[in-house]
Amino acid sequence: MDLISIRRKYRNIRITIIGIFFVALCIIFFVLIREINKEIKYEKIYISYSKQSEQAIEMEKILLEKKKQEEEEAKKAKLPQLTEVGKNNLANIYKSENKRVFLTFDDGPSQKVTPQILDTLKQENIKATFFTLGSRVELYPEIVKREYDEGHYIASHGYSHIYAQIYSTPQGALDEYNKSLTAIRNAINAQEYNPHLFRFPGGYNGGKYAQIKKEAAQILMQNEIMYVDWNALTSDSAGKNTTEEFISELEKTVPKHNSVIVLMHDAGSKTATADALPQIISYFRERQFEFMNFYDIIK
Repeated sequence: MDLISIRRKYRNIRITIIGIFFVALCIIFFVLIREINKEIKYEKIYISYSKQSEQAIEMEKILLEKKKQEEEEAKKAKLPQLTEVGKNNLANIYKSENKRVFLTFDDGPSQKVTPQILDTLKQENIKATFFTLGSRVELYPEIVKREYDEGHYIASHGYSHIYAQIYSTPQGALDEYNKSLTAIRNAINAQEYNPHLFRFPGGYNGGKYAQIKKEAAQILMQNEIMYVDWNALTSDSAGKNTTEEFISELEKTVPKHNSVIVLMHDAGSKTATADALPQIISYFRERQFEFMNFYDIIK
């Protein structure tokens, strides 16, 4: 083989090697480009996912904050505030151009009667007012919590219902109110709660303790506590124990008023009251009364 042929052979080998090297470089380059593109794509996906995740977290924070705010507002709405408007409303509680009725229950809660009453009120979508006894609240706090959670107004009927104790001095009524308030607050887990509303055991008017009650009312009002009686009743605490008798008693007083406060009881012996409640509600519905509780008054 001559020298020229040898040179030509090696030149071809070099060209082949260079070609192979160039092809290898191209392959490596394209592989690198593809990997870089993958990295860029994944980075974009990651950034997009991160943004979505951040947005989701931010949205969750907003929703949680909104829910917390709504819960705080709902909680605040259930904490009565005795404003001048509320005082005026209470002073004129028996006056109304429109027909309205307040269903009120004294002497509870009790283990069987109160839950039955609450079941009926829930079914009828009616909010009532419960003038609870502190001593009974301590026995059945879960029932009072249910009353509160379901939107009923929890007011004070004192602690003991022992007249000689409550009316021993004008200060006695305030002491009974405060003691019952502590029981209510503990039961509903709301230490800020104050109904600003008291019902004198036996009623405010008349009786052997009339002067004591008059002086007690002044002390209560000095402490931002109003009192309220009733102007209609079923006489469920005076021997009446049938639905017919309850309706008959209502008929004696209800037609005289547009604004009606009905006295009833949810003590353990008042099963007849719980049984008659659907018919009592029907009685007022048939006469176009609007059902209200004291959240509508003290505000």
